[in-house]
Order: sequence, then C-alpha cells, then structure tokens
Amino acid sequence: MKRILKQIILPVVLLSSGVGHVAAQSIEIRGVVKDAGDMKYLEHVNVVLQTQDSVFVTGGTTGRNGAFALGKIAAGDYRLVVSSIGYEMLFLELEGLAKNIALDDILLNEATVLLDGVTVLASNVSNRIDRKIIIPSERHATSSTNGIDLLQKLMLPRVTVNPVLNEVAIAGGGELQLRINGVKVEREDLLALRPVDIVRIEFHDNPGLRYGNAEIVLDYIVRRPETGGDFGINLNDGLTAAWGNNFFNGRINCRKSEFSANYSISHRDFYRMWRNNEETFSLADGSVLRRREKGEPGHAEIYWQNLNVKYNFQDEKKMFNAAFRLYADKQPHWDYRGILYNMENPADAVDMIDRTNSSETRPALDLYYQHSLPKDQTLVFNAVGTYNRTDNTRIYRESRDETLLTDVNNRVDGKKYSFIGESIYEKKLDAKRLSAGIRHSQSLTNNSYRNGRLYETEMQQIETFLYGEFKSNFNKLDYTLGAGVTRSYFEQEGADGYQYYTFNPRIVLFLPLPGQSSIRLRSDLGNSSPSLSDLNAVEQTVDSLQIMRGNPSMNPYMRYRTQLTYEYRKKLIYVNLQGSYEYHPHAIMEEKLPEGDKIIRTWNNQKNWQWLSGGVNLRIGPIKDMFELSVTSQINHYISHGNSYLHRYTNWHNRIEGNFTFKRFIVLVGMQTPWERFYGETMNGGENIHHAMLGYRHKKLSAMLGMFNPFTDNYKQSDENRSIYASYKKVNYIDESSRMVLIQLTYNFSFGRTFDAKRKRLNNADDDSGVMNAKK
Repeated sequence: MKRILKQIILPVVLLSSGVGHVAAQSIEIRGVVKDAGDMKYLEHVNVVLQTQDSVFVTGGTTGRNGAFALGKIAAGDYRLVVSSIGYEMLFLELEGLAKNIALDDILLNEATVLLDGVTVLASNVSNRIDRKIIIPSERHATSSTNGIDLLQKLMLPRVTVNPVLNEVAIAGGGELQLRINGVKVEREDLLALRPVDIVRIEFHDNPGLRYGNAEIVLDYIVRRPETGGDFGINLNDGLTAAWGNNFFNGRINCRKSEFSANYSISHRDFYRMWRNNEETFSLADGSVLRRREKGEPGHAEIYWQNLNVKYNFQDEKKMFNAAFRLYADKQPHWDYRGILYNMENPADAVDMIDRTNSSETRPALDLYYQHSLPKDQTLVFNAVGTYNRTDNTRIYRESRDETLLTDVNNRVDGKKYSFIGESIYEKKLDAKRLSAGIRHSQSLTNNSYRNGRLYETEMQQIETFLYGEFKSNFNKLDYTLGAGVTRSYFEQEGADGYQYYTFNPRIVLFLPLPGQSSIRLRSDLGNSSPSLSDLNAVEQTVDSLQIMRGNPSMNPYMRYRTQLTYEYRKKLIYVNLQGSYEYHPHAIMEEKLPEGDKIIRTWNNQKNWQWLSGGVNLRIGPIKDMFELSVTSQINHYISHGNSYLHRYTNWHNRIEGNFTFKRFIVLVGMQTPWERFYGETMNGGENIHHAMLGYRHKKLSAMLGMFNPFTDNYKQSDENRSIYASYKKVNYIDESSRMVLIQLTYNFSFGRTFDAKRKRLNNADDDSGVMNAKK
C-alpha cells in the first residue's frame, strides 16, 4: 500500500435550503469500495475520516459487500482516507459537508509498492511488524497542551506518563527513546510540541537494530510551519512545597529554514527528607554487627537547567540540522542525618551525618545530514560531540559526645570527552526494505578522586557496531532478519583493558489473526559493556565499615531476549498480552567481600541474571467520546546468580489510569504500585504514587489544579540488599512529596501555515559522566 499515490477532490454541494437545520453530530457518509481491475467488492478496507489538517475523526472497515458507513459527523470540511494492503491509498476531499451523502463506487488500484508489513485496524491505530501508527483523535488533540500531555491521553502499553512531573518512562525501566520526525530529542522538546501539529505518533514497541538498546521508541511525526512561528510557556509549580518545573519555547520559520530554542528550569527544596536503615555486617574475624539508622529530617535542594538551540534547513532532497544543547544541574544539599544504634546494645549509639553536594555541566554539539537518492534510497549521517564536567563532594561523619569517630571526605572531579558518529543506508525494494549502518562511539575520561589520597585515572572506551537488517513477508507472515557485529575496546592507564567482538542476530515474526488481532515473536542477542564508573581502579570510603572499589578487569557480556505479544481490539476494547524472558550470562553485578575489619563493595562478571515476566494491559474507551480507562497488571520474577550467591525475587506491579473530558474540562487520575527490580543482591523499589488533576482549557490558555499522592501522608521508597556480608533494608522518606498541591499553567501562541515535515532519522547523545560515587 503506497503512502500517497492518488488524490481525488470531491466537492460536497449544499443541495437543500434546509441544510442549515441539520443538527450537529448527525451526518452520515456511505460508500462502496471495489477493485478497479475486476470490479469485485473489497472487504476489510480501512476507511478513515480526518479533518483537513489530518486529525482523526472516525473510522471503520468495509464489509463483505465492500460497503461502509460512518455516522455522527458534524458539518465541516474533511478528508476521507481509503487504504488496504496491496492497493494505492486514496484521498477524497469532502469540502462543505453538511448532509448525508452516498458516494459513488470508490475504486482502488493495485499498488506497485507495498507498505512494509502493515495491518490497518478499524480505528486510529494501525499495526506494523515493528511499530504502531497512532493518529490522535480530535478529542485527544484538543484536550492536550503538549506532546507529553497527549501521550498521557493515549495510554500506550508499557509506557508510563506522570502528568504531575511531565515525565515519560518505561514501566520497570529500560531505555526509552523520544524522537520528533525521526530525530532523538529530549523531554523538553516534547513539551514544545503543539498537539494540533502532530500528524501521528509512531510507537516502536519492537525497535530495530539501528536503535541500539532501546526498549521503546516514540517518534512524533509533526508538520513544519513554512512561515511565522510559535511561542509557549508551561509553568508547573507546587503550592504547598518548594517544587517547580518551568519551561519556555519559541520557533521561527522562514521558507526552508527553521530556528528554534527551548529552555527549562526545575527546582526542589525540601526540609523534611530522611531515611531509616537496618544493616547487618559479617566481618572476616567472624563477628557480626547489626545496627539501625533512625533518621531525622534533613535538607534536599537541587536545580536543573536545560537549553536547546537548533537550526534546520531542508528542501525536497536534503536536510541539514545543527543543534547545541547545554544541560546543567546543581545539588547544594542532599543531607541525611540521624542516630546509629547497635541493635544488640541500644546504648551503643553514635550521631551520623551523610551530606552530598554535586554539580554537572554538559554541552553538546549535534550535526546531522540526510540525503534522498533516486530509487527509494536514503543516506543519513550524524556526528555528536559532548563534554561532561562533574564535581561531587560527600561528607560522612560518625561522632559521640562531640568526639569525631569517623570522618569521610570524598571529592571527585570528572572530565569526559566523547564523540558519536553514525551513518545509515536504506533501500526500499517493492514490499521489502533493506537497511545497513555503522555506529562508532569513543570516549576519553579523566577523573580525580580525593579522600585523604589522590587517585587520578585516565580511561578510553570505544565501541563500533556494524549491522544489516532485512524486512519482508511470506503470505500473511511478516518477518525481519537482522545481524550485527560489535567491537568493544577499553583501556585504563596502569591497568589491563579488553577487546571483544560479538555477533548480534535478531529475528521478528508478525502474523495478523482473524478479526482485529495479531501475534508477534521477537528474539535477539545483544551485548552490554561495563560502565566507566565501575571500571575505575580506585577506592572510596563509604562509612566506618565499608569501602567501594572499582574493578578494571570486567568484560562485556551478552543479553539473550525473547518476547511474545498478543493484541486484540474490538470497538471500545483493547487487550495486550505479553510474556518475555531475558538471560544475561556473565552479567556485571555487585559483590561484597570481607577484608580485615572492612566490607569491600565492588562489581564483577557473575554467573548469570534472569528475568521472567508476564502482563496484561486492558484499555476501554473512549466511552461517549468522554471517558477512557487503562488497567495494567504485570508479574516479574528475577533470578540473580552470582559467583557466591543465588537470589530469587517476585514482584507484582499494577497501574490504573483514567481521563474524563467534557467540553473544556478534563479530569486525570492515576495510581500505581511499586515496580521492584532485583539485580545482583539488591532490590531497588519503585514508587507507590498516585495523582488527581482537574483542568480547564480556554483558547490558548490551559490551567490545571492537582495533587500528588493525595491518599497518603508520607511519601517513601524502599531498597533491600541480601548480601551475607553486608545486608540492609532502607526506606527513604520525603514529607513534602505527599499531598502536594500544584498548579499548571500553559499558554501557547502561534502563527503561520503548516506542511508535512521531512523526517530527520537519528540523533545521538552521551549523558554518562563516567564517575564512580560512593554512597549508602
């Protein structure tokens, strides 16, 4: 099915003087679709009605006799899109629609080029082998203020959106790539999007090899103004706590050029943060110490800033993009304090403080060029240079009766220089697609560690990935075959390094089933390299009993992954069932060892790590075009097999979301239980959060009043470690994050006309500082 091959203009003329009396939401469109060659009726043809700026209104499919009927349509100007696999897509412009209409026979011509592996459903969602194509409905577009807000309304499986924090992530963790017209962007770029400019969202829930280790890719396809521009402000501030996320953006267009900039600033300033912690230490001499940390309110203060300035030029065949990004954060206070008790002898107690202040500055320059060649060929080149400057100071003290017993003062200064280059070639071959690419990343890190002694490290890490991927179909079965080769290299001054080559195959099978359902199987083999922070050949003192030590002897390891997904959709019901299994032999995980009167915390290649999961997502709606509900439930079982330990852990995660829209009012509610992930010997607990928000939109202004965690008087997050040498159970609290009242104000102003943007296909970034920080 070609994307656009033919366009028919069909004016709808007012034939009756009584047309003005037709009630809103009462017009019906009927028609019959036939094969233009043999004039046979075509069944299961997708028929979608859009506004003239491509916003989804309603849709359906043809029956056995090729007939379709779309009802409850208001008077206006529309575009009817008729499409089916193996046929040319047809556009019919319905101008001045004001009464019921029966169209003449709609004839579809066979396509010379098929749209790779697409199965179109009778809704605003169509399925491909590697992604879902989502056309936002008019209700979604008009009730949303930006790209993240729109994402919350769509309730996509496995994607979590926090409308309070304007954050989007994958449930349970994993890399989420955000893109606009193919380019990898940041959260702030989505906040700058106007929903009315979003043509569709490509939800890559099965991304290809070119996306690296990404679990999900969200690509917003938007229109680009040819003239004029737009400006916006998004203010999101707490009324009961010193908390805020504020954002400003602007864009100016002049023919083939576009200039844009956005700036965000966020802050947190809490005075009621503390932690409770129970620890058990088994030392080398056989002695055991159990102690409890009873926390007292401390101070947490942090600021973030993010500036993006971009220039873009594009014409019919080529596009050039230059982006300068500057990220900076400063954390003056992250202060814990309390009393440490010997649990066997509570009178044996000491005062404890654990204070951290840090800062990071990360400028980056991103240059991109894309060129379209004859015969459906495309070349893409991208180069990114990044400089990362970090400064971290940690003070840990234990004292009794004003006598200092333990004094830890760790200072880390880090400098990291990195380059990422990538090139991609794509070629369409009728119903097939061939792509190949190479990605090279190289980083140089210079770190200084001061903790009574001075350690200076110089490390270099290089990774090169060469891949090829082929997509095609066999009858109804769509398939993707891919393979890549990765070279990983590391060296550190004064220590041994490594050089490894790994093979990375990938296969995906996609089969549409009777009705509106499908099944997909994905299996791939990837690789992971040690982080630079873990490879540092240095030591840092954690407290009076523990030392953190890097391990430059670690090697990359493989990741085996298989995932099976079943989807079903009928009218207002959508069901997604998913099961997956991951196996990481020689995974890099933590280990703790007694050494004299201390416990050494380090990392090493362990035996293996396994993750089994199964879950269901049920979505209902929209009911009467006003209410939607999404319920997700997933069980996760982890097996962590170290060189000297074996742990199993099971977690049940649940999430419910709902939104209600009536005229200019909107209500958002959400609740989730913690997603607890077990890796190595540690369970990292997620957040048990909920929110409720009420909003009103008037023209270009939107206002929302909400509450974060309205049903609890105390926000907390739990972690647990099961080491036989140094275990702990820790709970972190922030009082201000409970029952926090906040207000959101959004104002957008724009001018100029729009047209479809050419897709920018990739962008890279390096946000890993390469610094090891000792903390509890």
